[in-house]
Amino acid sequence: MDAGRNGQEIDPSGIPFGKGAGRGATAGPRVDDMSDHFIAPVADGTSAASVVPVAAYEPPYYAVVFTSVKTEEGGREGAAGGYGETNERMEELVEKIPGYLGMDHAGSPGGLSITVGYFRDADAVEEWRTNAEHRAAQQRGRAEWYERYTLHVAKVERSHGFEREHG
Repeated sequence: MDAGRNGQEIDPSGIPFGKGAGRGATAGPRVDDMSDHFIAPVADGTSAASVVPVAAYEPPYYAVVFTSVKTEEGGREGAAGGYGETNERMEELVEKIPGYLGMDHAGSPGGLSITVGYFRDADAVEEWRTNAEHRAAQQRGRAEWYERYTLHVAKVERSHGFEREHG
């Protein structure tokens, strides 16, 4: 890693790392002067052993990024309406798709939720997109659970990982 402005580390793509608003962190600086985005939140390390990101696979593969804000009703734990049960069922279904690689999820105290699903190829993404039970859950989500969401499908061309050795 290179040192960027203010001594922050920068990944090879030039995006600085640092603490931002989120789990165990305070609001951090913006990515740059032209952006309204803050640097990605980084946990304070108190529970790092229990959090494991999806492995860095050999590219190319696909990342499906679902960013959402739930309705007041949809966002409550144990709320009526079946969101939790449907979410669990969707996780069961997607795991059965040939080419599914895994999923990362993060949520902020303010209600922003990001789920990234990883798939080996476009055929796997398409199979998930067109799954009848998944389509029904999408319709119900728009009708009941989500205030807003965005969906991005990206081809991953570069991927690497790091894990600290303990011991």
